[in-house]
This record gives sequence, structure tokens and C-alpha cells, in this order.
Amino acid sequence: MLAAIVGPGFGPAVPPPPDMHAPDGFLSVPIAAVMWLVTLAVLAVAVRRSNATLDERAVPLLGVMAAFIFAAQMVNFQVVGGTSGHLLGGVLAAVLLGPWAGTLVMACVIAVQALVFQDGGLVVMGANIFNMGVVGTLGGFYLYLGLVRILGGEDRARVPAAGIAAWTSVVAGAICMSLELAASGTTALSIALPAMVGVHVLIGIGEALITMGALAFIAVTRADLLRLRDSRPAAA
Repeated sequence: MLAAIVGPGFGPAVPPPPDMHAPDGFLSVPIAAVMWLVTLAVLAVAVRRSNATLDERAVPLLGVMAAFIFAAQMVNFQVVGGTSGHLLGGVLAAVLLGPWAGTLVMACVIAVQALVFQDGGLVVMGANIFNMGVVGTLGGFYLYLGLVRILGGEDRARVPAAGIAAWTSVVAGAICMSLELAASGTTALSIALPAMVGVHVLIGIGEALITMGALAFIAVTRADLLRLRDSRPAAA
């Protein structure tokens, strides 16, 4: 999704983009390699933290959440200028499962999309996972935690805080991709940043609405799922 608005306006050096994740060729090999190293380091921590903190009752929800996010990401909604967006789901996964397990879920979804559906390149998969999974999940979750404290507690502020965090996570991911494109020499930051952020500000609205709707529905139908993340004292 984060490559969706890199288009002909960037000049002939930029290949035509797909509808969603960044393909190979958009980032230089050194930048792609650095993003792989950073992403693998974060995922290693996520595996260790999840093993130590995740309640076994939440384990079945990992697969369900991965399947839901995978299916939801296949459904695009139109934004502007022929650009489409789709749910990322990082904040939703983190609110239900915790930030570390949510990061693993997002990494698995993005990897399957790249490996099976060629949705995003393999060389740049580390960057795609970082932008949409790590930033969107870890960053979004800790913003969410800060917001619920400010707004009066999780039970009261869960839905609006998640909406704000979800919107912000999309914009933050777009900023990261802009920086990576500029560092790769693909396009100038002055071109990439307003183009990426401008469209993803709108895509983030869809992300926020879906996230809020899902959490509101879960609160009514299966409120117990909202307690899985904190079911063990050590969970973060």
C-alpha cells in the first residue's frame, strides 16, 4: 500500500507502481539491506517477548487475527486520483494481542502476500514489514497507550484512541517510505514526502474507521478478547 502513490510525477526513473506494497527496484540494495537488518532485529525481540508474555489463551487468536488482516488487506478502497488504499491492521492487532505478538502477525501477513501473491518485492520485504508492521504496530500501540491514559482509561477511550493511533500509524509508515525512497536516490524527499503523506492522510481515515468499528464490534460481542493482551502480569 505504501507504494501506491509513487507515480509518474516522480519522473521516468521510477517504474510504474503496483496498487499496494513497494516492489523491488524502488529502494537501493544498501537501503533495503539495512531495513532487513533492522526488521530482523525487531522480529527477534518480538519472538522472545511474545514467548515470555503471551497467554496461551491468546495463541488461537494469532491465527484468526492474521487471517482477518490478510483478507481485509485484499479489499481496496478508492481514495483520489486513481489511488487505492487498504487496511493495515497493525493497531488493531496490537490492541488485541499486544505490540510484540501483533508485530509478528503483521510480519507473517506481509511475507505471505509477497511470497504467494507477489504483492511487494522480496528484496524490499524488510522495508515493507518495517513500515507497515513495525512502525504501524509498535509505534501505533504505544501512541494508543499514551492516548488512553490521557483520555481517561482504556475501557473509556479504547475506540477513539485506537482510531487516532491507526490514522497516525498509516501516516508514519508513509513518512518512513518517503525517507527510504529519498535515501535510495529514487526521488527527492521534497517530492516523495508530500505525495506519500498527502494520500495516506486520506487512507488513514479508512484505517481509523475500520479499526474503531472492529473494536466496537468486539466490545459488544466478545469483550473477553479485549482482555487477552493483559491476561498475564508480565505482558507489555
